[in-house]
Amino acid sequence: MGARWVGLVMKAPIVFIIAVCGLVGVAAIPAFSLDLNLPTSGQQPADTTNRQAYDLLAEGFGPGFNGPLIVVADITQSTDIQGVLTKIGDELRTVPGVAVVGQGIPDPTVDTAIFQVIPTTAPDSPETKTLVHDLRAVNDTITADLGTPIAVTGQTAVAVDISDLLTAALLPFGILVVGLSIVLLAMVFRSIAVPIKAAVGFLFSVGASFGVTVAVFQWGWGADLLNIATTGPLISFLPILLMAILFGLAMDYEVFLVSGMREEFVKTKDARRAIRVGFVQGARVVTAAALIMFFVFFAFVPEGTGAIKQIALALAVGVFVDAFLVRMTLVPAVMTLLGATAWKLPRSLSRILPNVDVEGEGLREHIASAAWASRHTDDIISAEDLRIGGVENTIDLSLTEGAVLVISGDTTSRRLVGATLAGRLHPESGELQVLGFTVPSEAGALSRCVTLVDLASGRTDVSSSVGSALRDRLRYARPLFRRGASASEVDHRVADIDRALSRFPGEPPLSAETALGSLTPLATALVLTALGLADGGALLVLDTGDAGSPLADTSDFVNALADLVPAGMTLVLGLPTVPVFGVARQAAAGSVAASASASAPASARPLVTLELSTPARHEGILR
Repeated sequence: MGARWVGLVMKAPIVFIIAVCGLVGVAAIPAFSLDLNLPTSGQQPADTTNRQAYDLLAEGFGPGFNGPLIVVADITQSTDIQGVLTKIGDELRTVPGVAVVGQGIPDPTVDTAIFQVIPTTAPDSPETKTLVHDLRAVNDTITADLGTPIAVTGQTAVAVDISDLLTAALLPFGILVVGLSIVLLAMVFRSIAVPIKAAVGFLFSVGASFGVTVAVFQWGWGADLLNIATTGPLISFLPILLMAILFGLAMDYEVFLVSGMREEFVKTKDARRAIRVGFVQGARVVTAAALIMFFVFFAFVPEGTGAIKQIALALAVGVFVDAFLVRMTLVPAVMTLLGATAWKLPRSLSRILPNVDVEGEGLREHIASAAWASRHTDDIISAEDLRIGGVENTIDLSLTEGAVLVISGDTTSRRLVGATLAGRLHPESGELQVLGFTVPSEAGALSRCVTLVDLASGRTDVSSSVGSALRDRLRYARPLFRRGASASEVDHRVADIDRALSRFPGEPPLSAETALGSLTPLATALVLTALGLADGGALLVLDTGDAGSPLADTSDFVNALADLVPAGMTLVLGLPTVPVFGVARQAAAGSVAASASASAPASARPLVTLELSTPARHEGILR
């Protein structure tokens, strides 16, 4: 049955969309006459004593006698109390809708007086609600003329106030509910069209439910068939209660249907097949759940009492409309029109919204990436057909332990690649594993093992010394039970920096007492590198900044970094251009071969250069 129905809907989606919108629109028209109030005895069954007393009072004294209003006057500033009370009573009698105003009665301390005001209409009448507001509006006139403020209270006025408060809260509550549903469904389905469609469908269901309930309980349509003795306003909290319950049920039905469609679309990328398969999988669950809820709610309509009837009918209609008109008809029709577009999410939102992987798509991708990574266990970094947003090149890369990767190109592209290798940025496509972690599925764990340093920032505490900076970094990078660094350890690291710095003629020697503010740019870069090493990461990613940096035009700097970084640690370095290795320089401790050399000394490091401006990649040995 489900397959035949969805097939019929998919053949003429526009017809079904128009039909559903028309039916729901007509059903929702009475909702514009929605009137809310708290229940009164006049809505009780006719055979109850409460109802009989209510009717007798209305017949003998008028309908307003069942809901008198209390007007309270502050007479503390009055010297002619009786005269003021008389004038207040006269002013109250001029308000339209007032039948009787009782004599003002002061309290024993003569600071407050009360008036009983009998309306001409019943307590739950819209005219009585208007009267309450009109009486309160008279306060300004009475206060200005007599200096005696008044206030309106009583059971009827309280009921009006509660109804007004709940009515005022209805729009913010609806916006909150619909807004949250859009955000949550966008997170789950990675789509913007699906949550908007779900939210609009929910509003359709609420509108139809309100409309039918108003037509039955306020207008009396079909009241005899449903054993409804009296008509009148709906209970004040019905709209919020209905929206809350119906929202939960509607989103359940939406997820039951659309999650199957999403799962099938992820696997096949065939939008029409996804609609059919997902609908058939979820239709039986939605049908069974909706029928159960419908009959449970509807059973209270003919046999319930008072407000229970209203709540039951509203929920029964809402469930029926949402399940069978909105979810089972409108959803597949709209999804058919949208096609694959229904599953698109703007890239800006995709980056902001968390990915709630309901269908296990991420797990499947992780398993596939892990299988690919298992074939590259000898590499510290492996990449295949890797595409990174903002980088023109597709990257293929293989880097062994202890190697040096030099990335050249514009600053933005280099830093995007570096951030991706460090687990701070997710690639758009392709395969990537770093330190045995697959990216993006294990990017969080990878980021904790990689140190990322911007050598061009020069961000150091200029008032501190090299030794104290290293000591502080070592202390904060270690666990609590290993906090602290010995003087010999700090001196050893400072000596490593000084030895690397000795490659550059004219650079002053470095000691633990050297002030950071006195360092040259080259020395600052090496100190920043040493501070990054102190973090204890398994991979170090550095970038030298823009082309104007004095660090960017010398191969000696790359060799100096290679000397500073431990032999077993892999180094990634971003430079504006690829240095010319192998050219003799004064005080140079080594050179770079243009290709891999089997006869390289044991201290040599494998070198890989990646030029982002072109897809070329070169390999060699850094010694």
